[in-house]
Amino acid sequence: MPVPGQPLRKLGFLTIGRFDEADPGPGHEETLATIERAEVLGFDTVWVRQRHLQPGISSPVAMLAAATQRTSRIELGTAVIPLGLENPLRLAEDLATVDILSGGRLNPGVSVGVPMHYDNYKAALYPDTHDVEDFSKKRAERLLAYLRGEPVSDFEGTIGIEQFHRRVQPHSPGLAGRVWYGGGLYSAIWAAGQRLNYLTSNVVSTEHIGEAAGPADFATIQAEQIDAFRAHHPDPATARVSQGLVVIPTDSATAEQIDRYRRYAEARLPRTSQTHGPRGMMFAPDLVGTSDELAEALYAHPGFQRVDEVAFALPFTFGPDDYVQIVTDLAEKLGPKLGWTPAGTR
Repeated sequence: MPVPGQPLRKLGFLTIGRFDEADPGPGHEETLATIERAEVLGFDTVWVRQRHLQPGISSPVAMLAAATQRTSRIELGTAVIPLGLENPLRLAEDLATVDILSGGRLNPGVSVGVPMHYDNYKAALYPDTHDVEDFSKKRAERLLAYLRGEPVSDFEGTIGIEQFHRRVQPHSPGLAGRVWYGGGLYSAIWAAGQRLNYLTSNVVSTEHIGEAAGPADFATIQAEQIDAFRAHHPDPATARVSQGLVVIPTDSATAEQIDRYRRYAEARLPRTSQTHGPRGMMFAPDLVGTSDELAEALYAHPGFQRVDEVAFALPFTFGPDDYVQIVTDLAEKLGPKLGWTPAGTR
């Protein structure tokens, strides 16, 4: 629980991996280069978002497979894979393969629920079963079972020269213990019961248990959800929680960049003053400033006070030079203000 004088244990960031639809190669290469740079700067983790039918990473597992061959130490995460678009058995095979390639550095983050804009493409995704697909947490439970090595087949043996096994191959011991789950209060409690890790972001739902109305501010709601996760986890001392706010340090930014960053945050500020959708989704204000200013704001944030690792989200629409500046300042300026020490120098 970071307070001034108590170090942040793990520093990471999250990227959407933007690319030009007409020429997607350079954008994917830029994302891989950013991951390589993160390792050099001493980051502990780097996470990739997943976006379907958009010019962002649609296949984080494939991207991280490539990243395993360009890095040797940094943890690689997905934040998050919506399981409604995945077959849990096939995904378990892919995740285990990437984990083996990485030497046990994969941190799969997942979520469940009806996929966004599902009606627009459900016939293409599930031509014959789109009206009966189960998008509940049972989908995540299946994935966890397969990652743990529970049987998926009722046959094991040799046919001719081919050997078959009951469990997913390859099996990567320990991978199931590095699965993360993102969601609101009920999801936090469920994730704790499953011994999962818990991802929080710059969005929370305002659902509450046993309360007619919960606290109105983002930071308090996020803190409540983290507390609920730890309270329901069988071993809270080992449970990992990561916070993912949009945090933009300006220490080495040019005057033009600072002005643009502030205008970006100001344009997004009105959405933080009200809830959105049936679950009452609430957004956190983006944090922009010098590392001194950001450290002060974070130490005062109830959500940040309850974690010892972070994965700050990079803004969606910035350019390559902006991301280099932000990532570098996170590692070289803000991280030390939070008591963090780069990996390799501890």
